[in-house]
Amino acid sequence: MFLHKLTQPLKKATLLGVAFLLPLLAIAQNPNVGTDDGSDDRLRVIAIFAHPDDADSKMGGTAALMAQMGHAVKFVSITSGDAGHQSQGGGALAKRRRAEAQEAGRRLGIDEYVVLDNHDGELLPELHIRQQVIREIRKWNADVVLGLRPNDYHPDHRYAGVLVQDAAYMVVVPNVTPDTPPLKKNPVFLYMNDRFQKPNPFSHDIVVGIDDVLETKVRGLDAHVSQMYEWLPWVNGTLEDVPETSQERIQWMMDRRTSWSRVSDEQRASMIKWYGEEKGSQFQHAESFEICEYGYQPTEEDIRRIFPMFDQP
Repeated sequence: MFLHKLTQPLKKATLLGVAFLLPLLAIAQNPNVGTDDGSDDRLRVIAIFAHPDDADSKMGGTAALMAQMGHAVKFVSITSGDAGHQSQGGGALAKRRRAEAQEAGRRLGIDEYVVLDNHDGELLPELHIRQQVIREIRKWNADVVLGLRPNDYHPDHRYAGVLVQDAAYMVVVPNVTPDTPPLKKNPVFLYMNDRFQKPNPFSHDIVVGIDDVLETKVRGLDAHVSQMYEWLPWVNGTLEDVPETSQERIQWMMDRRTSWSRVSDEQRASMIKWYGEEKGSQFQHAESFEICEYGYQPTEEDIRRIFPMFDQP
């Protein structure tokens, strides 16, 4: 139960891990994690988003830190990503992206990376997909759920955000999706960072410094070869700039992510609140989270349990 876990000391996770493939799902799983019913005592975190690589970009550093500090962390992509490429598509691309997600999860050190079998570019907030989201949250016995805000340039991102919002209360209702047991407590729901201003700008309620794991985040993104070095550069007109060798690509990605993750003034103010003046002023790179009004409303003590890095020396 969430409130019980937040009053217990956090346990350290071991670093052993193993990756394997399940039908219709791509999963990178740590064998030391408890069963999906959450029978271990670790705080259980699940991020749910539209495409393989979404959460890696928005919270890959925080996920790596959480895993290192003992949380059970799971990523769930609602679509298979089978449309995100300029020359590949369909089942072959979906298979490739599942394998990339599996490797990215291994590099980040998270417990599972699941890719559901819904088509990329066609996501809608339909009941059967909401039920999939509810099942994933329940099966993970989630204490914390992270999603996207429903204002974004990409319709899949918008509707992935709506689907997570629509699951927020329903995960505790026994007669909704009755094939999986309801949660006993509504989790904390958080939004991952975005830069969209309308209808309202992102609120940097919680900001995590990721300087120590920036390279880990970049190496996780590096696993998504079809996106980082092919599709996204093609869309942005920079495909000719992509280096040829693996090591050069890592450095190229590091240079780009170093620029994108620079701490803003709004982030700095929040970091000083959570880390204190001295430490909060030192970070150069960060990831932000906004508290969603639909879930359990965490106290400051709760937030420090979810983000134990705030209280580390």
